[in-house]
Amino acid sequence: MWLEWVQENQQSLWWVAGSSTALFVGTLLVMPFVVARMPADYFAVNRPPGGTYRQRHPAIGLSVVFLKNVVGAVFVFTGVLMLVLPGPGVITILVGLTLLDFPGKRALELRIAGQRHVLLAINWMRKRADRPPLIVPER
Repeated sequence: MWLEWVQENQQSLWWVAGSSTALFVGTLLVMPFVVARMPADYFAVNRPPGGTYRQRHPAIGLSVVFLKNVVGAVFVFTGVLMLVLPGPGVITILVGLTLLDFPGKRALELRIAGQRHVLLAINWMRKRADRPPLIVPER
């Protein structure tokens, strides 16, 4: 029975396998770069949102916020997929959340980053990039 289903859906299964492989390889290449670029005190300091450039040019500021949210949503979606597919799902979700703008974002970020295994993985990536470890406040 399942063999028939596999034969009937062979093309879809190839697409799923190819997408899974592309996501896995893509995150292996992108995630260390993104994690290394985060300031070490990202989770320890509350920074005011936006910058002066965004305030002087509202159209550009809106475009940047929109693109940042789209990229963040893609990272979160990809991370959720990686919870069942190969790849660093939780770290990808965390990076996606840092890009999104929504109420309660900071508390959720701190909760995920405060997980021992997540922080160890992030700091391992940062160490390989010769960056200092992230500072995460105690709960």
